[in-house]
Amino acid sequence: MKISIIKIGGNVIDFPEKLDEFLFLFSRFPGKKILIHGGGVLASKFGESMGVMPEMVDGRRITDKDTLDIVTMVYAGLINKQIVAKLQKLKQNALGMTGADGNLIQSKKRPVKKIDYGFVGDIKSVNTDLLESLLEKDIVPVICAITHDKKGQLLNTNADSISSEIAVAMSSKHTVNLYYCFNKAGVLIDEKNDESIIPLINEEIYRELKNEQVIHSGMIPKLDNAFAALHKGVNHVWIGKAENLLLAVKGKVSGTNIENHKYDLY
Repeated sequence: MKISIIKIGGNVIDFPEKLDEFLFLFSRFPGKKILIHGGGVLASKFGESMGVMPEMVDGRRITDKDTLDIVTMVYAGLINKQIVAKLQKLKQNALGMTGADGNLIQSKKRPVKKIDYGFVGDIKSVNTDLLESLLEKDIVPVICAITHDKKGQLLNTNADSISSEIAVAMSSKHTVNLYYCFNKAGVLIDEKNDESIIPLINEEIYRELKNEQVIHSGMIPKLDNAFAALHKGVNHVWIGKAENLLLAVKGKVSGTNIENHKYDLY
């Protein structure tokens, strides 16, 4: 089976028109597919309205008990079910899930080292049998960034990591492509210029661009996840704007393709 894992970020979710546009494109995306989403900005807004201020360290959310309640309500409730309802309208038989549903994603609470991230999960296992059975029935799993520890505790879990881990787990028996959709046109030489896309990156080029500080901050964990996935069997990884998703699957240059192959930058 050929499977596409598609992750959308808050830049899509936070704007109803952008979300509707993306879901229309997603509904036209060919083949078996899984949609994964977060929703951190919306969760922060809800938290602030309830007097729970977001606390971030290096772009990662500290998840205390109150914050966990809020992200669960927003990710697993409001956002997830809105997406499912909109996909049903587009004749996509979608099923909204957390990692607890069907024991889909089991995690362990991140150990306290220099920073206590609170109720944050690091992924241990993915129930690929469940995903396969849904895909075989043409049901589209829509998975939010909440997992569980199989001891009754829900855990906030990075959506990029969920995407990568599901892609790796499914790749042991299937051909899997991974698509990260966010607010930039791809990996850029100049982050302020969407025309400066780097169309193809391998690890050698990645190291060079990191050393030159062309690639930095939030793009580094995305690319680290991408190369880790490729090393563990994922066929192909793409990073780009949500509105360019169909161009990417058609093989047209729109975004950045992450590959293991060697080639020259210039």
